[in-house]
Amino acid sequence: MDTSAYLASHIRTVPDWPAPGVQFRDITPLLQDPRVFRVLIDTFVHRYMDPSRKPSVVAGLDARGFIIGSVLAYELGVGFVPIRKKGKLPFTTVEETYELEYGSATVELHTDAVRAGDRVVLIDDLIATGGTMMAGRRLLEKLGAEVIEGAAIVDLPELGGSQKLKASGLPLFTLLHFAGH
Repeated sequence: MDTSAYLASHIRTVPDWPAPGVQFRDITPLLQDPRVFRVLIDTFVHRYMDPSRKPSVVAGLDARGFIIGSVLAYELGVGFVPIRKKGKLPFTTVEETYELEYGSATVELHTDAVRAGDRVVLIDDLIATGGTMMAGRRLLEKLGAEVIEGAAIVDLPELGGSQKLKASGLPLFTLLHFAGH
């Protein structure tokens, strides 16, 4: 079995959650089994160990991006930066608001989280509409960092987020693609 199929076999699909018609892709089984979690992390580590792709910082999006991003940063020997939901960071922040299907949300980053010229991999568990990753990218770029790639475990291409992110010029790396929502 190849790596993608192995990882996909450990993602639970929960029908009709959080709303009727939604097929929720639950990554917690990937995290619960230490062997599967190691395969997941090693896949990202091997990609970003390549000198042409190695970041100086990994930024993780609240909240599941923290899990993958912090372990990836540790394995690469680089720093980790959390991009949090508004009101969760204690120091001076910059913020970015983005649109959701119904309403809007805001994410924040400490003003000293990255420096001009830092090469950043921006990571989350899943790309749906792309709004959170786009907002995270804008925050990092406000502080002068270069987002060299967006990364996620799962892409839901039918929701258009990955296409929107690529159209904006952001290279993307995702491990799995699931049809439907």
